[in-house]
Amino acid sequence: MAKKQNESLEPQLLKNRKLTTKIKLALNQFTMDHPSTRKVIWNAMNEAGKIHYNVDTFGVKTDPKTVVFCSFAGQSYSDSPRAIYEAMAKDPRFDDYKFVWVFKTKRKCNKFIRYFLNRDPRVKVVQYGSRTWRRLCAKAKYWIYNFKIADSIFPKKDQIFVQTWHGTPLKRLGFDLEHFDIGTAGNMEEMIKRYGIEASKFDYFVSPSEYTTEKILSAWNLKAYGLEGIVHETGYPRNDFLTNYTQKDVRRSKIDNIGYWFYQYEKAVKKKKIILYAPTYRPNQYALGSGYEYKEEIDFDKLRERLGEDYIILFRAHYLVANAFDFAKYEGFVYNASRVEDINALYIISDILITDYSSSCFDFSILKRPMIFYMYDLEHYRDESNGFYFDVNELPGPIVRTDDEVIDEVLKLPENYEIDDKYQAFMDKFVYREDGHSSERVIEDIFFSDLFKDK
Repeated sequence: MAKKQNESLEPQLLKNRKLTTKIKLALNQFTMDHPSTRKVIWNAMNEAGKIHYNVDTFGVKTDPKTVVFCSFAGQSYSDSPRAIYEAMAKDPRFDDYKFVWVFKTKRKCNKFIRYFLNRDPRVKVVQYGSRTWRRLCAKAKYWIYNFKIADSIFPKKDQIFVQTWHGTPLKRLGFDLEHFDIGTAGNMEEMIKRYGIEASKFDYFVSPSEYTTEKILSAWNLKAYGLEGIVHETGYPRNDFLTNYTQKDVRRSKIDNIGYWFYQYEKAVKKKKIILYAPTYRPNQYALGSGYEYKEEIDFDKLRERLGEDYIILFRAHYLVANAFDFAKYEGFVYNASRVEDINALYIISDILITDYSSSCFDFSILKRPMIFYMYDLEHYRDESNGFYFDVNELPGPIVRTDDEVIDEVLKLPENYEIDDKYQAFMDKFVYREDGHSSERVIEDIFFSDLFKDK
């Protein structure tokens, strides 16, 4: 009986969703067409958000032994916040601390409540944007994020906001943008304003290199805020794993992260090499009401025809890409790796990386494995979209424009690949601090040095 009642509700739920989507589409389109109205609405919502936060957190005192972690605005358990948390979880100096992990949806929260249940009783899981999240943000002495936090939320004077960010920038960011495709930001003025708001919150910013430090300072205009000293070249904690992993980690990754999703994987991997295809999102592929979309620019049919006997492809969509890709069409050749929480698990089992403007190339270079850069829209991305901080010809692999060139470069790779001088120069410039101890350095700086003795 209950099942029939639920089934009878489904058409109404779908109808309500469609109506909600139509309303969102209409509002988004209106504000995109009327920038001045959009600005007024954004400012009003931001001020309302501040009031909401202050009301919800009134009277909450800061606890010096509570730490909040959040990765990609609650999308995953990954990246440097995960690496820092896991290092702290093993450190007896934090035995009496409380850890808060933030996730975007109830589904994610429920998944990780189960995950942490028997692993670490110190962990509390909360939903991003909830009243509980706001109150725990107000309570926690330390905020460890790798992405922007809500514009309306600011740390108190006695709190410490650690920004680990999520990659070495090839693409221009924030105040360094000279042009930009319209996407979720609405327009470049809005986005730059948000970078300025965010910059005023930082107490500690993680950097893997002198190069990245320079770009952080300029992208967030930190000198204007007198915050040059907050950037610390510790290396990225998330990359400790790429230096310290073992063959046991490789086996576990294949079984847990891949075999779980793809029943054919264990059979295929015994005889085929693995290509990780990890393109970044395109701001001009934003669709109102549905988010960022993946437009199939690479011909998987052609790749399967010429590479299918010897290779499989793990397709990892950027975390902002929202729409579904038809993986069923390429069953046995292209596998959906987008649901794997931490991309490090994919790096260590992949023989080749194919990417474009993603920062994945910096991290993958630590493994000294071949990379191919598929930049079919290079001129547009350089001259009309984000643009670049340096000449892409410095990248440690061939830049190709067509499917045939991608295939040819894969087939040209030697059985025993060794990096060349260009690849080594790239590593010397961008990842020289990645020695497997970045998490330790960040933890010592934040919790046990004199950096925040006045906080």
